Amino acid sequence: MKNKKYLSIMVLGVFALSATAQNPIIQTMYTADPAPMVYNGKMYLYTSHDEDESTWFTMNNWKLYSTEDMVNWTDHGIVLSYKTFDWAKGDAWAMQCIERGGKFYAYVPVTMKKGGGAIGVAVADSPYGPFYDPLGKPLVSSGKGDIDPTVMIDDDGQAYLYWGNPFCYYVKLNEDMISYAGDIVKVPMTEEAFGKREGNVPERPTLYEEGPWLYKHNDWYYLLWAGGPISEHLGYSMSKTPTGPWKYAGTLMPTEGRSFTNHPGIADYKGNTYLFYHNGALPGGTGFTRSVCVEQAEFNSDGTIKPMKMTEGVREGLQTLNPYRKTEAETMAFSEGMKASQNKEVGVFVNAMRNGAYIKVKGVDFREEGASKLTARVGTTHNGGVTLEVRADGVEGELLATIKVPMTGWDDRWAVVTTDVTKISGVHDLYFVCKGEKPGRLMYFDYWMFQH
Repeated sequence: MKNKKYLSIMVLGVFALSATAQNPIIQTMYTADPAPMVYNGKMYLYTSHDEDESTWFTMNNWKLYSTEDMVNWTDHGIVLSYKTFDWAKGDAWAMQCIERGGKFYAYVPVTMKKGGGAIGVAVADSPYGPFYDPLGKPLVSSGKGDIDPTVMIDDDGQAYLYWGNPFCYYVKLNEDMISYAGDIVKVPMTEEAFGKREGNVPERPTLYEEGPWLYKHNDWYYLLWAGGPISEHLGYSMSKTPTGPWKYAGTLMPTEGRSFTNHPGIADYKGNTYLFYHNGALPGGTGFTRSVCVEQAEFNSDGTIKPMKMTEGVREGLQTLNPYRKTEAETMAFSEGMKASQNKEVGVFVNAMRNGAYIKVKGVDFREEGASKLTARVGTTHNGGVTLEVRADGVEGELLATIKVPMTGWDDRWAVVTTDVTKISGVHDLYFVCKGEKPGRLMYFDYWMFQH
């Protein structure tokens, strides 16, 4: 039998969230520390990954997701690990990736083998990786609190790297993006810049805690950050230059949810601005098993950002999805009872972990001519009694097709199945509902595509 080594990534299967919810935007595993990047008309989202049942920040790799409509997200699997860096021994915490000159630079905090934290940089020719370590050593190390890097390239081409907990530091990166000029600068931690923290806290006199995110919108520079005391809220500061002086602008998102940390990431995309953050909203969610969410942000006339709360998120897609091209099963607006995995045979795929587990795909446009057939790549270890129902507009909506999932063996073996479809046209939400009274993992699902 073939080696069954594969990367399996999961969350608990029974969700109690509303079927209409969009947040958390990833339901097939625990994710945190969202880092958006817009490139070539697509929104990419890098996240850290909380291991299941963690009781500490147990995080070994970074994940990548993407969307073109802000409601359906595709899982691209693990793109980078602390093991990429020979000098690191663990702790794949909050990172950010940025493009310059056709190359992609990922700035990551890790714990060094010799002890202590540092910021490393990895480089790739694609946002999907593979990433490699061009330096063989840390990019920066201040000696204290070297976590949560954020990077921005200003309009004049100068790149800046900020990071730090409990202090905030920055350097000016050179054009090569893997070295810097000048000294590490410690940002003045003043009440005017970051607000006043109550109590006698010598190293934390302000609200600033960690998780800076550097961002420019119109004529203003913004430094978003996670604010204390614990449990964290999101605050932000503004400036007319990327290096300050910073002026505290207030609370962006109050303390909410089951996570005692939060982490901002913000980006402009297709005429809108989106704030990403994390909470503990999935079943089993805590401060160590978190979930990434998104809200649309709005600005006041003076440049300040309107405060926001955690909601169900983005409800309407920016465009529809074409069902007549191959669509990965890990592309979804929402799911229940599903786990994400990846292996060398098919890459990323999803597993149905119970009867009734489903995937929702939002805004699928079958056009006027409609669909007549559906092809899907599926498999199961069970000998009969497992089906994949395809429904429109709800888990109990109109039944379009039923696929009898053949027994293929383990998830390195798959079957491509084609079936007739009840005629459907126009725009609908699509539900793939897994059925079967079998123990354990019910089935696995790689991709689907309709035909006229």
